[in-house]
Amino acid sequence: MRNADWTSTVSVLDRVTAIFDAFGEHGDGIGVSELARRANLPKSTVSRIVAELVSQRFLDREGSKLFLGVRLFELGQTVSRPRKLREAALSLLNDLRLATGRNVQLTVLDRTNVVFVAVLRGSHSDHPSERIGARRPAHATAPGKAMLAFASHAVVAEVLRDGLQPCTPHTICDPAHLLRELAETRKTRTATEREEYASDSASVASPVLGYGSVPLAAISIAGSAEELDIDRLAPAVRATAANVSRRLGTSR
Repeated sequence: MRNADWTSTVSVLDRVTAIFDAFGEHGDGIGVSELARRANLPKSTVSRIVAELVSQRFLDREGSKLFLGVRLFELGQTVSRPRKLREAALSLLNDLRLATGRNVQLTVLDRTNVVFVAVLRGSHSDHPSERIGARRPAHATAPGKAMLAFASHAVVAEVLRDGLQPCTPHTICDPAHLLRELAETRKTRTATEREEYASDSASVASPVLGYGSVPLAAISIAGSAEELDIDRLAPAVRATAANVSRRLGTSR
């Protein structure tokens, strides 16, 4: 917890991390005062660190607004696992998008969250697409449940300890209910959610599995809860995930 005591004891690296974390979903930019409030750091400290980050291109400044900088994107492209996943999956994801006309997504599991590493917008969908780098609670998303179904007991236990926080009235917040759903997903290799993370949103996902059925990623299709035909789309999602697994040289 970043409280008053935390601000007086943390390292410079912790403060920089807090500043980056404070950006959250602010793709349209954020000012120094709001950044300081969200990071729970003094404005003078944030102003000093921001000036350094801007000079190193880790942040961009436009007027009074700050944005995550291009250098972060450049460094992100060198991260081995997501980069290899994207390279192996991109053409297959595009095939899935062309075949279905829906938003197609590639995600990885990061502790209790999923992180979107590739997003392809469908031609027949008006539903907003996720942004690359967005984080969502694993228990409230189809790709998160697809990966949790094959994750270690320790990973699932951490998700349960973290608390199954409600995102909407439809979010699964009961541990026993979630565990039953994960058990079913292990059988079908298909996970679904309907308005569990956001209203009028649904998705269907299948895991990309490595040796020993270790979850490497998940492929999903997302769209409006009203228009998404999960039963019709699920076989194509499963087939794409299986093909990505084979392309990575793993077995399912």
